[in-house]
Amino acid sequence: MTLRLHFSAEDLGRVRLTATPDPLAEATFSLPLLQTSGAPALEGWRQRSLRELSPVVRPLLELAPAGLDEYVPEAFIRVRGSTSLEHSLEATWSMPRHVWAADLSVAEDWRPSVPRWIGDLHSGDRGAARLVDRAFRSYYDAAVAPYWRQLAACVQADRAHRMRVMAEHGAEHLLATLHPALRWESPVLYAPCTMDVDLPLEGRGVLLTPTFFLTAPVFRLDSADPDAPLEVRYPVARELSAYQAVLAPPAGPHEGHPAHLTALLGRTRARVLDAAATEGGTADLASRAGVSPASASEHATVLRTAGLLTTRRTGSSVRHALTPLGRALLDGTPTG
Repeated sequence: MTLRLHFSAEDLGRVRLTATPDPLAEATFSLPLLQTSGAPALEGWRQRSLRELSPVVRPLLELAPAGLDEYVPEAFIRVRGSTSLEHSLEATWSMPRHVWAADLSVAEDWRPSVPRWIGDLHSGDRGAARLVDRAFRSYYDAAVAPYWRQLAACVQADRAHRMRVMAEHGAEHLLATLHPALRWESPVLYAPCTMDVDLPLEGRGVLLTPTFFLTAPVFRLDSADPDAPLEVRYPVARELSAYQAVLAPPAGPHEGHPAHLTALLGRTRARVLDAAATEGGTADLASRAGVSPASASEHATVLRTAGLLTTRRTGSSVRHALTPLGRALLDGTPTG
């Protein structure tokens, strides 16, 4: 079975590459992989992430379960040009209601027995939105944030390569070399599919989106905008070594003593404690620990309650610093 994408000259002139990887989309695409064993390249990441997950992420496992082929909830992979998970979530919750309705229609096509609460979410239920928002923040901190720098670098390197290919050899050569599963025979791009489909692009063009948490290319027409470009998401990692390089176990929160901190506090909170070794604001802690500002604030509150951090207000901002107890715990030294 094959999908045949028919390009016109206008479509070839409208081949574009997404500028930056989106944190929310990568987290969303990773969810089915988290729930699927048997992929050696991802197994280490999967096991580490499962150990770190909080019960609050459970709604996501129902929102994007394994075993639905290429389907993930469209609402959470739409954002473009985001700089952070915080920004992605804000943009997602701000989408017009007709976009959510269109996305729900797609979900129901793929999942005839879609859970009722997912329908409520797409209909604007604030309680469901709060649960999913909290779940994504917690999941991202545990399963994606520790690897984000390497992941983003991998995606950007692939994009730079593709841009050079297009500049030097043209859009047709770019399509011909995009992924081993795809075949270009001008003016048609052939892709494996669950049915035989001929799809003329009719001038809408194509948006190529390099994506890390994919194992095969995914094609998506915008359910809310029939004139939008067809999106082709393709995996940037094709070999075991590429996945292993990006998803290598993250360094301990404090290089000399990672184990005791992680065992006591959990990996994310240990990174926040380590980030406070140099006094700074909440945004500083978030940047150093690789988490969202909201998550950094939440973890700082817990650490402060435990007597490991102090927080003082300076004008409209706050500054976090280690207490003597926090410093001793970080350094692995006795407190006397």
